[in-house]
Amino acid sequence: MANKMRHDAAPSWSHYQEKLSQLTKRSYPPEGLKLIKEAFDFAAEVHKDQRRFSGEAYMHHPVAVSLNAASLQLDTKTIAAALLHDTVEDGSTLRDIKKHFGEEIAFLVKGVTKVNKIKYQGVERAAENMRRMFLAIAEDIRIVILKLVDRLHNMKTLWALPSVEKQRRIATETLEIYAPLADRLGMGELKAELEDLAFRYVHPKEYQWIQKEVSRKIPEREAYLKNIIPIVQKALRREDIRSFEISARAKHHYSIWKKLLKYEKDWGRVLDLTALRIVLPDIEDCYATLGIIHSLWPPMPGRIKDYIALPKPNGYQSLHTTVFCTNGKPTEFQIRTRDMHRESEYGIASHWLWAESEKPEGGTRFVGKKFSWVKQMQTWQKEFRKNKGSGKEFLESLKIDFFKDRIFVLTPKGDVIDLPEGATPIDFAYHVHSEIGDHAGSAKVNAKLVPFHYQLSSGEVVEILTQKNRKPSLEWLKFVKTSQAKSRIRHTLKEKGSVEYFKRKK
Repeated sequence: MANKMRHDAAPSWSHYQEKLSQLTKRSYPPEGLKLIKEAFDFAAEVHKDQRRFSGEAYMHHPVAVSLNAASLQLDTKTIAAALLHDTVEDGSTLRDIKKHFGEEIAFLVKGVTKVNKIKYQGVERAAENMRRMFLAIAEDIRIVILKLVDRLHNMKTLWALPSVEKQRRIATETLEIYAPLADRLGMGELKAELEDLAFRYVHPKEYQWIQKEVSRKIPEREAYLKNIIPIVQKALRREDIRSFEISARAKHHYSIWKKLLKYEKDWGRVLDLTALRIVLPDIEDCYATLGIIHSLWPPMPGRIKDYIALPKPNGYQSLHTTVFCTNGKPTEFQIRTRDMHRESEYGIASHWLWAESEKPEGGTRFVGKKFSWVKQMQTWQKEFRKNKGSGKEFLESLKIDFFKDRIFVLTPKGDVIDLPEGATPIDFAYHVHSEIGDHAGSAKVNAKLVPFHYQLSSGEVVEILTQKNRKPSLEWLKFVKTSQAKSRIRHTLKEKGSVEYFKRKK
């Protein structure tokens, strides 16, 4: 095809502009398009004699990264920065970027470059990489989004790296850090794509097995759902719900693998291998649709989840229900508004938190409690550095405190508290306030007394009863999950001169 881009040649502006228009489904203002073209030409000149391991012209990489950024509907300055993000390493300078494109774009390019340039090796390199990523989150979230879309394209071309060991290291880092970071930012599609790309390198045999089984099971399942869709459409129209979209979605490979591990590899227990998604104009229509689905087929007990009234910590909202559908087959439905759907796809990028004219020195503006974990992460990082923890400890604590599978529990007042899976009432107490943790006397979950080592589950209401003369116990260190709780327990025991603590230290 004449339109197809040859990968041994650099992409042309006309082809790039066409792709940009297809992805964003909108026309950029003349000044915005002019800026993007200038960045394209500048990057093309810098990278003109370079090639990647795959043999393709290097320019394909910044083009792919910028198109990924554009698909998230990011502003023109961020798209320009994506085109320029590798130029400083390959012959240009930040002074050149600032001179040609202004301070804000230079700021974004500098942020991405700073994350990339790390002198350490091994674990310390990975730890320093993450520290810089978190500083970038505080400065301007766009830097981190650029790093994520940069990683996405690098994962797509990981096959070209000659070292299998390096492929596995990069894929493991993607699976353990980058994909969970995308998830915490609410960028569900990007997270799932990163996971699936990494899965094939980290667990190649398991990936091939899942792929084989899915290719056999999904077509039959999709054919079944095609017969269900007209029944749902007819029922919704009968109840005067007209403006809706209904489609089938298949579960991603890595998500299937995680579920199979949980269910002892029993495919019969993975009920959401495919699901039907209904997108509606407003919340009232969502609840009405849930009622209509339940009038058609009986719901499965314990499988109705209201993430609209109680959103996930990353902002995800939707109604989930599994019903005994035609022929008694369990079938999952996801019901959400258009805004919720857009946010589940793009996360933080779906409702831009700054105007294009806003100066980057102002940093990122986070709205409400949804991204309060960013501030928690900054405080946690300062504490960790103060205590001089090693790179290995930093990464392990990071994975547990911020990137492990999450649960969310409620305070008696209805505030949502976001914790890692396996967290206990003591982790909850220290998350709310260090004084509550230090003086915890007993704990209630759903109004019933539970031991401090009790493992919390999503949706539970947790109450900590404090006593003025109580202090932490060394035994707590055996079961608490978060480094925040561990650090505070150790600090208080040391401060109070606990004999038991000092005996253990010896």
